[in-house]
Amino acid sequence: MKNTMQINYWTLGGFEGKKPISQALREAKEMGYDGVELTFGAGVFNVGITRQECAAIRKEAKALGVRIGSMATGNLWGCLLSSPDKEERERAIAFVTEYLQVANWLGVKVVLVIPGAVDVPWDPSKPVVPYQQVWTNATASLRQLLPVARKLGVCMAIENVWNKFLIGPVEMKLFVDQFKSPFVKCYFDVANCVINGYPEHWIEILGSRIGAVHFKNFSRNDCAGTLHGFGDDLLKGDVNWENVVRALKKIRYKGPITAEMIPFSRLPDLVLPDMELARDTAVKMRKILA
Repeated sequence: MKNTMQINYWTLGGFEGKKPISQALREAKEMGYDGVELTFGAGVFNVGITRQECAAIRKEAKALGVRIGSMATGNLWGCLLSSPDKEERERAIAFVTEYLQVANWLGVKVVLVIPGAVDVPWDPSKPVVPYQQVWTNATASLRQLLPVARKLGVCMAIENVWNKFLIGPVEMKLFVDQFKSPFVKCYFDVANCVINGYPEHWIEILGSRIGAVHFKNFSRNDCAGTLHGFGDDLLKGDVNWENVVRALKKIRYKGPITAEMIPFSRLPDLVLPDMELARDTAVKMRKILA
């Protein structure tokens, strides 16, 4: 199994996105990563970026021998594709449309998409929305975006994330399969499912539906866990890496594998960027994938 081993930009540049992309690419290269997952929607890599600016980033990455195998965004938490509010859904669709276009300009083939949420636990201003309504609205929004994704050649990969939606592998499989398209897949986060399951089971069920993979670890507490379960050491937690790698090999997964290290275990003292964490993760990621 040979995959692009990436680091998510947030670890290198923080959530505000102040670090120049060229610097983040160089730093990732020096640490031994094959690539960087760029995060769209803040700072130097934001809405309004031009085709020329993207061409410059692409040229720099090529010169360094660094891939940009995927993109991610956190903006779809604040502007939900599944929102009961029509105007909010329209804003989310407009954002994803630009997100897909930027990915196309960069030659990126897969982007992380949060499909919606029953609730957003850290944002009490967001209402609790019935699961069926989330499914219906998210499906409609993604169907509207699908022709754009197809035209641009970019896959929308639906993340299994703490949104109380698509919380099991069979749900995710059914959701993805309804689109009957290679441009809607799953962005599988290994640690996000540990709170109530096992990543190797998800991998077996989803198979070729997996378009991208996030690596991090999670420690269950009292049979479940909280955000503090996401630690700052890839090898410490309840993910069985041997089983995960075996499962990925079994389905012949060839896509990018990205370390998304956001150590919520450090809250309220979480500070990113963290270059030491990025370097430590590179060493441990190579050990896992060896």
